[in-house]
Amino acid sequence: MFDRLKKAFSKGTPPPVSVLPSPSPGAAAQVLDQITPWGAGRGLKPASPAPKDGRGFALTGYFGNKSWKLECSRSSRDYIRGDELRARADLKINDDAAVLIMNRPLKNALEKRAYEMYTDTLQTTADPSLPEEMRWLAMYPEADWPAMPRPFWDRYVVLADTQEHALAWVDKDLMTQLMAWPTPGPDEQTPFILMLLRGKAYLRMQYTVGDMPTLNHATDVFTKACASAVSELTADITL
Repeated sequence: MFDRLKKAFSKGTPPPVSVLPSPSPGAAAQVLDQITPWGAGRGLKPASPAPKDGRGFALTGYFGNKSWKLECSRSSRDYIRGDELRARADLKINDDAAVLIMNRPLKNALEKRAYEMYTDTLQTTADPSLPEEMRWLAMYPEADWPAMPRPFWDRYVVLADTQEHALAWVDKDLMTQLMAWPTPGPDEQTPFILMLLRGKAYLRMQYTVGDMPTLNHATDVFTKACASAVSELTADITL
């Protein structure tokens, strides 16, 4: 990993990760009134318990016969500033499939952090609080294939246990969704992660409470990712 990080950072400092503005308390409360009916239109209902911060939300539903959850609250990751949108679905797909899609500026920022940690002469042990995503950078190589357009690779990186699992999951429809965020909305600097791990799908991204177009599109991205995973990775792939 160190050699890979050293090579990456010899090319220069990566661009900063963007920070989305937080809404006023009044605006946040107003949009929360929209969440329940919006969720009902997508087959989601309020989860219990509700987020403790009073500004987020938690909804649950089913993707086919598989449960999933969509929630928003203060971020649990230090690379996300302000509020975080998360989704999780227990798809019961191939447990061996491990694939992560991350916006490239976030990958660069996490690599820079890891590089600084490993080159710090005062750092003698690994920090157990490091986010799991940083460990992925060490565990899994970057996958790429020519069928994806160059703008996709400029914006995102795909890490995977095998190229076959990445190819099976990240199809043309999912790629199209990932490149079609509403404007104004998340750009290539906005922290974003979509992953498959241990038979489950996860979404994690920086989010401004009240941005309903982004909430709609993020939900579409996640449900499309779930559909692709169930279709292509329910059974083991013969390698």
